[in-house]
Amino acid sequence: MDEKQPSSDSARAAASHSIEVIRKRPDFLAANRGKRFVTNSFVLLAHRRRADHPISSQTVRFGITVTKKIGNAVTRNRMKRRFRALLAQCLPAHGIAGADHIMIGRKTDQEADFAAMKADLEKGLKYLAKKLD
Repeated sequence: MDEKQPSSDSARAAASHSIEVIRKRPDFLAANRGKRFVTNSFVLLAHRRRADHPISSQTVRFGITVTKKIGNAVTRNRMKRRFRALLAQCLPAHGIAGADHIMIGRKTDQEADFAAMKADLEKGLKYLAKKLD
């Protein structure tokens, strides 16, 4: 009944590695050289960091990019909030340790269903994990 407690599987996954936000432009550019997974509402990039990178190899990092092509500030901010919520739900269980994940928003006619986006993100993370190994 306690809905705020994570399931035991996601709690174990979250305890095994930390999650950080990418803030530096060179890290975004490096991730652009990685593997891609494309959906109607977003593009997911994943790039494994170099062994000599100062960030721990057990850390999962993510970044979000939403350009002005998407729409006005309200639209862009709403998309970023949805992406952050999706990543918060999916990265602890499906994130690739030692990799940087970038979500790039795509312009669509109508806003995608959150459950469908979550399913696409989980599918994309599994696909990219196979590609990076």
